[in-house]
Amino acid sequence: MDAFLKLRDVAKSYQSVLDGPPVSVLNGIDLEILQGESAAIMGPSGSGKSTLLNIIGTLDRPTRGQVLLEGQDLAQLDPSELAAVRNRRIGFIFQAHHLLPQCTVLENVLVPTLVCGDAPLRQSAPERARRLLQRVGLGPRANHRPGELSGGERQRAAVVRGLINQPRLLLADEPTGALDRAAAEQLARLLVELNREEKVTLIVATHAGDLAERMGRHFQLRDGRLAG
Repeated sequence: MDAFLKLRDVAKSYQSVLDGPPVSVLNGIDLEILQGESAAIMGPSGSGKSTLLNIIGTLDRPTRGQVLLEGQDLAQLDPSELAAVRNRRIGFIFQAHHLLPQCTVLENVLVPTLVCGDAPLRQSAPERARRLLQRVGLGPRANHRPGELSGGERQRAAVVRGLINQPRLLLADEPTGALDRAAAEQLARLLVELNREEKVTLIVATHAGDLAERMGRHFQLRDGRLAG
């Protein structure tokens, strides 16, 4: 079976602020993930987990190497094509939920649909949003604003927002990092269940062992290299 996501010799370095030698963050990452799999990328703070997820999600470009999504080399796409990939094929969940405080939960969930070019999907999005909010236990909170929710509820709303455009790939960067133990466990269970129910490929960057153990595959990122 062909890999859904493939990274070949991906490296990332940044120019030093003081005009010194470039700072290497990733150094020759090779990775293959099948459609529908779940995977955890673990490593200490500063090891490059977020950088790797940003490259996979086209928020950043590698210094070297290839990222292929469903066989398509993302480096060959122009900025508008990459924006379309991010909007339709990739969903994001961050440690900070980034919900708009002036909008209701339902309105926040629907934000990614505002720039979606798929008219039928846009039209069906409100119904899908309500169904997903009900699924994650937020149905009664749909018309509340983020300031009226707990931390765990805000992060569950962010999960629904990440899924609203029916992405093929869901990337979660330390999604339980700002939550207490009970909320973190609830969110971890939810991600595994949604990975199965929505048939979405899930990659989680985390230092939380409990969350990582729920994923089907496990990788360690150290010294810019990935082992698993």
